[in-house]
Amino acid sequence: MSSEASLSSKWTRPDDFIKLQRLKQKKNKLAARVCNNNNNKRPDLQLDETDKSKLLEAKLAQKRKNPFAKSTDGAKKLRVDLEVSGSEPVVTATATSCFVQETPTRPPPAKFVLQKYDPQAFAKLFQQPQVSAEDEEDADLAARQKHTAHLPVDWCLKTRARFFCPTELPAIQLKTSQLASGLTSFVRCMDPQRTESTLDISDATRFNQCTYYWQHPHLPWLTLFPRTAKENVGVVVGERERKALAEEWDYSFRGLFQLLRARQCPYFYLCANTFTVLFRAAGVGGRAESHALVTPSTRGMRQALRQEGIEFTMPLKSDTTGSAQDNSFTEESTSSSVPQEAGEDVPAPAEEDEDEDEDWLESLGVDERELRRIQSSHARKQQAAEMREDFSDNSLLLIDGVECQGFFSYLLNAKSAISTVGRLAGVPPTLLSPVAFPKATMQHLVPRSKKVRLDGVDYFSVDIKGLILPTFLPSVAELLCETREMFSSTLASSINTLAFSKATQKLLESPEMPQSEGEGEDAAGQVFGEQNLSECGLLPQVVGSICRTGQHAVGLLERVCYQRGEGYAWS
Repeated sequence: MSSEASLSSKWTRPDDFIKLQRLKQKKNKLAARVCNNNNNKRPDLQLDETDKSKLLEAKLAQKRKNPFAKSTDGAKKLRVDLEVSGSEPVVTATATSCFVQETPTRPPPAKFVLQKYDPQAFAKLFQQPQVSAEDEEDADLAARQKHTAHLPVDWCLKTRARFFCPTELPAIQLKTSQLASGLTSFVRCMDPQRTESTLDISDATRFNQCTYYWQHPHLPWLTLFPRTAKENVGVVVGERERKALAEEWDYSFRGLFQLLRARQCPYFYLCANTFTVLFRAAGVGGRAESHALVTPSTRGMRQALRQEGIEFTMPLKSDTTGSAQDNSFTEESTSSSVPQEAGEDVPAPAEEDEDEDEDWLESLGVDERELRRIQSSHARKQQAAEMREDFSDNSLLLIDGVECQGFFSYLLNAKSAISTVGRLAGVPPTLLSPVAFPKATMQHLVPRSKKVRLDGVDYFSVDIKGLILPTFLPSVAELLCETREMFSSTLASSINTLAFSKATQKLLESPEMPQSEGEGEDAAGQVFGEQNLSECGLLPQVVGSICRTGQHAVGLLERVCYQRGEGYAWS
């Protein structure tokens, strides 16, 4: 028994072993604490209060270490030496113990190197104008801008308009009376400021009146302008629906054209899949009769119009790429206005030249097969020259006077007006007008207002997206000119309709265009005057703008600025 007790006393139990380890840890901590207290009592190792506050501020200012940052173990560590006045540094602390060094965000400043003084080079600095890139852009913009007392008319369709003003613009959150008054004024073609009525005449009501227009057909699940929208892919219209749409469109188009001829409608657009037509009443754009502008055109379309006997001109066509057939057709149309004796047959000059060339080649003994080959190659060259400007702005057609009635009949019966394949197959062309017409649907542009900050200045902004007719901008500009000191506007145009403004501007600048000399011209005043279109449904100021002739009457507008007392600046 005594031997077993002696063996058990030699072994250490687990509980005793754990107690011994804990006791050693406590002794080590106590020894370290006593050692630190002794060191702190030494005057040469004590830190003053300023150093402690600096270390505390640095520790508080440090950011949380990014766990995904690149390791900087191998980087050189910044060491902070704490010195006692007049003694050597004895305590050093690494930067990692107090804060993490951040990567500098700004590049180090470039070294400034002094060069030898050169009086000639120094004098040249004063002679050369110092112009920055921003100043050059402002100078270019100012050179492109034109200043006029009136706002030109842009006949191309707009897809977006944005107005800026330092003061608050007309509200778009309308009250019940404002919404009803604006709607009534538009439908009844009234000017509430110049008529005795109980309608609201606030700025918001007048602005709301400018945001309406008429359209046919209207299919809410389709985008009918622009007709090439992606939403129209995969839409199939049945045969029964196609027939119903064609009948409705035929009646609507007839009624709208009769309104144009009676000068009850100043203009309207016909937007097909491959071309766009602008019909304008007599007196609009400086033309004495009702007329139509078609863009773009193709050789096949022009050939079809010739076969129907419809005369046209191409005002934007370049002289260098003229085709023989178009030139001969224009010459025939112009020569037909010259009075000739009855039964007199005057051959075209081009046909005489061709006959003389054939006779001359036959006299030289040229084989008939070779002669046909020469003729076919010449015809191909003429055809290529005629097709060179297809689908471009230069292919615009002007159909004036009585020919406009023939073109109207051509569109009613032409199969190319309504596409049978592709996007919007079976859907008739879109009719757009500022006044009501049969079967039309009233559409509304939805404005959005917000406040923006440009160059440190706050501006009020109204943004409008959608189909914007040419009379929208003059109407809104007239409203803002009366109620605001200054405003500006930026516009986005439909590319397919830019040729309308280009052609109108060129026709007004042509020497053949009759220029009005004021109130003395009675005959010209009756045609171009505003009285002929006084019942067209537009405001008198807008009618005056679309009937204006002379310099800067028409222009392509992308940016418009107005300031009271100085007029308009546009580019």
